[in-house]
Amino acid sequence: MDENTKKMLAGKPYNPRSKELVALQKMAHQLDRQYNQTDDEDERLAIIDQLLPNHGQHVYFAGPIHFDYGRFTTIGNDTFANFNLTVLDSCPVIIGDHCMFGPNVTIVTATHPLLADQRNPHVDNNGNVQIAEYASPVTIGDNVWFGANVTVLPGVTIGDNAVIGAGAVVSRDIPANCVAVGVPAKDIREITEADRLADWPY
Repeated sequence: MDENTKKMLAGKPYNPRSKELVALQKMAHQLDRQYNQTDDEDERLAIIDQLLPNHGQHVYFAGPIHFDYGRFTTIGNDTFANFNLTVLDSCPVIIGDHCMFGPNVTIVTATHPLLADQRNPHVDNNGNVQIAEYASPVTIGDNVWFGANVTVLPGVTIGDNAVIGAGAVVSRDIPANCVAVGVPAKDIREITEADRLADWPY
């Protein structure tokens, strides 16, 4: 792992166009495409083993999926994602056990400088294109359910058993055992025994 990649994973400014990161991203994007173009479950499992070496048992993605690197994401057991899961894992993304993702959920760790002169690409003295990015990790606990079209922003931690309502933008930490909705997402209430379905299991 080169110094630029180490900086990225540590949350420090890095250049996403370094040779190592470009190669890792190209490999992940190829695996994304292969996964999205097959319905064969054995092929899909083999692709996930390559794309996401840090995954637990019984992980299933309806597809299409879009992981920027894959290798920097850790996923627990029995996690399910519906259509169009996108994970920009420039910093570590940790997803717990028994998580559920509705359609079009996006997890973002990467961000850019606010000042345009730092954000725009420039060419260094050696003729190399330099782009400044930095990233913050995302941590998701066990048993978290994301409704459709949720966006999780850099640096967020979501506690165990939380439910994130459809369309929410999670820009700050969400505590365990709560329902969070809105833009930005806010904890609106605790999940209690009163939420238990009376006729389940059958």
